[in-house]
Amino acid sequence: MSKAKPSSPQAFASQPSTLDGWLERLERQHPVSIDLGLERVAKVASRLGLAPTPQAGRLAGRVITVAGTNGKGSTVSMLEALALSHGLTTGTYTSPHLLRYNERLKLDGEEASDAILIEGFARVEAARLEGEPISLTYFEAGTLAGLWAIGQRQPDIAILEVGLGGRLDAVNVIDADVGVVTTVAQDHAAFLGNDLEGIGREKAGILRAERPAVLGSESLPASVYQVATSLECRVHRLAHEFSRSAGASGWAWQGRDDKHEPFVLDALPDPGLPLDNAATALQALALSGVTLEPAACRRAFSDVTLAGRMQWRDNWCLDVGHNPHAAAYLADRLTARPYTGRRVALLGMLSDKDAEGVVSALAGVIDAWVPVTLGGERARPAGDLADLIRARGGDVLTLADSPADGAAWLEGSITAEDEVLVCGSFFTVAEVLARWSSPALDVSRPQ
Repeated sequence: MSKAKPSSPQAFASQPSTLDGWLERLERQHPVSIDLGLERVAKVASRLGLAPTPQAGRLAGRVITVAGTNGKGSTVSMLEALALSHGLTTGTYTSPHLLRYNERLKLDGEEASDAILIEGFARVEAARLEGEPISLTYFEAGTLAGLWAIGQRQPDIAILEVGLGGRLDAVNVIDADVGVVTTVAQDHAAFLGNDLEGIGREKAGILRAERPAVLGSESLPASVYQVATSLECRVHRLAHEFSRSAGASGWAWQGRDDKHEPFVLDALPDPGLPLDNAATALQALALSGVTLEPAACRRAFSDVTLAGRMQWRDNWCLDVGHNPHAAAYLADRLTARPYTGRRVALLGMLSDKDAEGVVSALAGVIDAWVPVTLGGERARPAGDLADLIRARGGDVLTLADSPADGAAWLEGSITAEDEVLVCGSFFTVAEVLARWSSPALDVSRPQ
């Protein structure tokens, strides 16, 4: 990647000096929060030296881009852990974050410092104001800042998580060497619609002609495979070109290396994340040219963690799942876990999510519910959730004005034999985690 041109002192005048200041500014500078399309982003990326041009170099040695409805975060996390375990340098960009914006950008597995992010935002601001000013959303500016920071490091592998879209998502301004589509389900209907074949085509928009495509679900819409084959990608599908299976000790993976030779790994530990996504991460890394070392793979799966995805803290489980597909996975995992008391769900969801589908998917594994209200203009009142739960015969223990209030009520009400599932939204999980992180609260363990 070509280095960014030095900017004049005037370009950096009157700019925020803190990360919080930059984030507040970015939230105000574009008329809408989500504005799908690449034209504006591509122009600024070109000014930054990020867009694919004859003059621009590579963002990293290899770029793996991960799209899908569910499973992106866990696939990215496992890709990062696998790459680091093999001694590779990494740059990882994900969204959204739970507690700190810095979570979105990791360099060699470490969250980016405020200073790196501030410099990235300043570079993006200078680039968007060169010539005719270009307006960017919060997500677009953040994505470009993250890509700029990765490009300055030029790591062995860049691992990029696509946002809610695919073809028109800001991340897609970068050409992937390996494209991954994890799952396709209904979500973000206001932007992507309800047609799964159409959603599949949008997600598959991150694939590039004649480059490897990894399809990480057995139930993807036909459109994903159609896009991949039309681009003459070397397609690797779960349960076809690669697979996973149970073994006498752990689980096993069967796949192909970048020369299309068969490769097998066995005795792999359970990472505590979906094994379909673990198998997908292995296949994507192998296709990027990495020779998979059994010991390194086992070490990575033993150590990988991902906040907010089946994250256990004593008898509390936190998961950001916010659509029926994710809730069904949660239900399957919880079904296999014995418990002696009650299992209570603290549920908070946004108004544009399929709450009825989520409640239905979880109903079989939840004994009682605590609906909570989320803040903001997309908030869904706890009372609306309670009506959905009661209509399905669910037991509503209490209603809370916020996830923090719901967590406080539960901390004083559950027994040591009970379990709590916190779910329904990133906002729900983030607020409970923030409550436990508060210095004013003894967080040694929920009471």
